[in-house]
Amino acid sequence: MNVSVKALNRTMLLACTPFLGMLLWLLLSEVVVELSTTAFPVHEAEAQRQEPAAFTSKTAAGLEQARTTAEATGDLIKKEITLYNRTNAEMKQIASTAAAQARIPLDIYDQLITSKLGAPSATINTDKLRAQLFRIKTQNFQSYAVKIELKSDDAMKMALGGDKYGGAETTLAAVKRLGAYIGINAGGFADAQGVRYPLSTTMIDGEYVNGFEPSFADLFFVGLNEDNELVGGKFTSKAQLDSQHMKFGASFVPVLLQNGAAMPIPDKWKNSPKRAPRTVIASYKDNQLLLLVADGYNENGSSGATLAELQILLKRYGAVNGFNLDGGGSSSLIWNGSVINSPSDRQLRKLPTSFLFFK
Repeated sequence: MNVSVKALNRTMLLACTPFLGMLLWLLLSEVVVELSTTAFPVHEAEAQRQEPAAFTSKTAAGLEQARTTAEATGDLIKKEITLYNRTNAEMKQIASTAAAQARIPLDIYDQLITSKLGAPSATINTDKLRAQLFRIKTQNFQSYAVKIELKSDDAMKMALGGDKYGGAETTLAAVKRLGAYIGINAGGFADAQGVRYPLSTTMIDGEYVNGFEPSFADLFFVGLNEDNELVGGKFTSKAQLDSQHMKFGASFVPVLLQNGAAMPIPDKWKNSPKRAPRTVIASYKDNQLLLLVADGYNENGSSGATLAELQILLKRYGAVNGFNLDGGGSSSLIWNGSVINSPSDRQLRKLPTSFLFFK
């Protein structure tokens, strides 16, 4: 038994001796283990640093592709811009042609009504208006006509004398004070205690100067609305007049022409006075205005025009609506700073209202 154990121990010792020696060598020696570079993954940035040529080539290829794309996009944009500009120019040409064609009937109509007045003695044509002055000789009186096309909302205004209710100034003074080019007297007036007030309903800048007064007797109201249209007639209620959206207007008697038809002249105004200096404002179907001013050397009924004669002239000249304004010594026609008519008072009368036209 003892022999077998000793033999076993000796055998085991001999068998383990190489391992023990190797263990001692590992403990007593400095062992360095080196791995190949291929054993580690390489980061993309590191790879780029390690392979600059390949990276540069790839980047250059990307930039070249971007440049090619940008050039193609730029060419496409240029073509679109060229097409847009061409289309825009063509549309403008079409619009211009259409506008010119649309004006043909208006131009023909304008030539027609102008030819009835004769040759103008003076013309003004601006962005605000076109005005033509005509001198008219009839059998019984000398008169003047002004045909006006309003092109702007501020081409025509009405002035209060001295810019105040109860104030009075000549039409020439109003023209000069406000820088107008043409002026005529407007509504009638009433004097009270040395003050001259506009007659009945009067409007300035869309506001009633002294409230609304329903039309009575032969009075009418006439003025310009927000669409630059001459509106006139009898108004029995404020709501009725408000619905017209008037910018300004004045009152006098009587209505001469409505929708192309001559209105009956009240007996009172046929002979009181029979003849007199007169001022009329009228409109055409294309909204151009016609001003008529007839000369007379007094107010006693022996010189000037009758209201019936003015109706005849209005119809002859193609007007569709006509309204008699204040006359006699009030009749005034100013053109470019000069008094065109011959005032029967031998001087211009101071008035509470004047219609003015601006160039």
